[in-house]
Amino acid sequence: MSVSDPNISRETPVIRQLDDAAINRIAAGEVVERPASAVKELVENAIDAGATRIDVAIADGGKTLIRVTDNGCGIAPDQLPLALSRHATSKIDGSDLLNIHSFGFRGEALPSLGAVGKLTITSRAQGHDAATIRVTGSATDPVKPAALNQGTVVELRDLFYATPARLKFMRTDRAESQAIGDVIKRLAMAEPWIGFTLRDVSGGGEGRVTFRADAASGDLFEALHTRLTKVMGPEFTSNALKIDAEREGITLTGYAALPTYSRGAAVAQFLFVNGRPVRDKLLTGALRGAYADFLSRDRHPAAALFLECEPDRVDVNVHPAKSEVRFREPGVARSLIVTAVRAALTGAGHRASTTVAAETLSAMRPEMTDQPRVYQMDRRSGYAAPYTPSVQARDAAYAAQAPLMDAPGFAEASMPSARFEPVAEQPQLDALPLGAARAQVHENYIIAQTETGMVIVDQHAAHERLVYEKLKHQMAEKGVASQALLIPEIVELSDGDAAALLAHAENLARLGLVIEAFGPGTIAVRETPAILGEINAENMLRDVLDELSDLGESQLVQEKLEAILSRVACHGSIRSGRRMRAEEMNALLREMEATPHSGQCNHGRPTYVELKLSDIERLFGRT
Repeated sequence: MSVSDPNISRETPVIRQLDDAAINRIAAGEVVERPASAVKELVENAIDAGATRIDVAIADGGKTLIRVTDNGCGIAPDQLPLALSRHATSKIDGSDLLNIHSFGFRGEALPSLGAVGKLTITSRAQGHDAATIRVTGSATDPVKPAALNQGTVVELRDLFYATPARLKFMRTDRAESQAIGDVIKRLAMAEPWIGFTLRDVSGGGEGRVTFRADAASGDLFEALHTRLTKVMGPEFTSNALKIDAEREGITLTGYAALPTYSRGAAVAQFLFVNGRPVRDKLLTGALRGAYADFLSRDRHPAAALFLECEPDRVDVNVHPAKSEVRFREPGVARSLIVTAVRAALTGAGHRASTTVAAETLSAMRPEMTDQPRVYQMDRRSGYAAPYTPSVQARDAAYAAQAPLMDAPGFAEASMPSARFEPVAEQPQLDALPLGAARAQVHENYIIAQTETGMVIVDQHAAHERLVYEKLKHQMAEKGVASQALLIPEIVELSDGDAAALLAHAENLARLGLVIEAFGPGTIAVRETPAILGEINAENMLRDVLDELSDLGESQLVQEKLEAILSRVACHGSIRSGRRMRAEEMNALLREMEATPHSGQCNHGRPTYVELKLSDIERLFGRT
């Protein structure tokens, strides 16, 4: 700030009461950030009204038109003017702001939208005639009769026309439309029993449907599975694990994908609290922590998780757009996500994503052309008469296929890097998920035959995961060996930071990091995990503090220990280039079947690829 140019004038400032129009425009700046924000508020109102069908129409990315039509309870004619007043709502009585069961509760959305755009509400409540009201830039017209069978139609035109400066910050129509689609899809996942339609009417007329999800039926998981298949795609649901857990009054349901079905960015993570879509760093951090042992840092899990608890245990009134929440007991919510997802991944055993096989097959297939593939045996039918090669063509073909007298044959050629073992007795393939070993190629890949196809196993990656799981199990049973420091390392911190660390001293001690108080704001590090070798204890403690302040708990020491175990497993596993006997290969396959998480290596890559016989036949054009 410059002294010569103060923020307010040098004269004594005068406090003024802003008029309602200015107040509404300021509120709109918080609530309505972009067209997608307006769609979110209007669709949430429709859900709160008990609608079972919601249709959304937009034009020019929502900048010129947003129309939301629902079949909810509607608004009585005498209530329409009140609906456009600030902080007027039918969802709470104001006595308890923590006991909230609806999406909306502030009563700010409609007056804010009317302050920055041209808003028209047409509604019909049961037992009343339909009526409409219009507001333009906070100027409200009187209520008029209208024609409507049921529900409510809210139409917003020329968004931000009253604040043209905001239009300069809007993105392209395509980007805004994509943001609106994302909002609709999140709300559709939260409400699988409601039908949603999103239509782009930029060109006029009926426009084109960009998203449609009919109301699902069945129990919670059936309806959710149907809706997630529509929103996230069938690949997600076919590779997702069911989550159903409860801890201390908080329930967690949903689906989490296998580690081998991971993404390059966190674009397939959807989290909900009491049915409300949220983007909360506590919950996303917990989801990341649940997959920390299975994915590298550049890969991200895919999941749709729903937390449910009593409304008074979570505060949803901490963000203008209600996209963040604050739990009364954040540690319970975080640990529930971590333990439930890890339990589901453990229960999946050696299972790997089906997309691994699909990617393998697509890599094998030639590039598609406009012309259909024609095989040599089918070419004759393309001629008017049976085709017979000429004598010259036959002689040239015979000469080309004749063996060269001075060239080595198969017997004399150098042995290829592949081998197979005869099987003494035919195993029951239906009882072996990963089949029976038939060959080893390039001294690195095991070929196994299953009842329905074949499996290709990366012997090094598979054994590395098996050794890693054994080391983790041993560490959990015997504990972490610690090494006492000859001279304790003294770390000076603030009183608050020291108290936070000492509160977690027992958990850290189980991981081999022993600390104790050493005066005000001072910590003495007496023992460190032996497997980590020589470490900088002060840096580790400060990193632990950062995690504690950010997430409420720290997994740093655990992650460092597991990283060391992973490196030990890598060096102690079967190396690439080692020839394995048939019994060794089969033993590896059986151990993979019995070991959780063996479907992916320590970095989240698949340890095996399964190809169905039907897929192999399709590669050769046999189907």
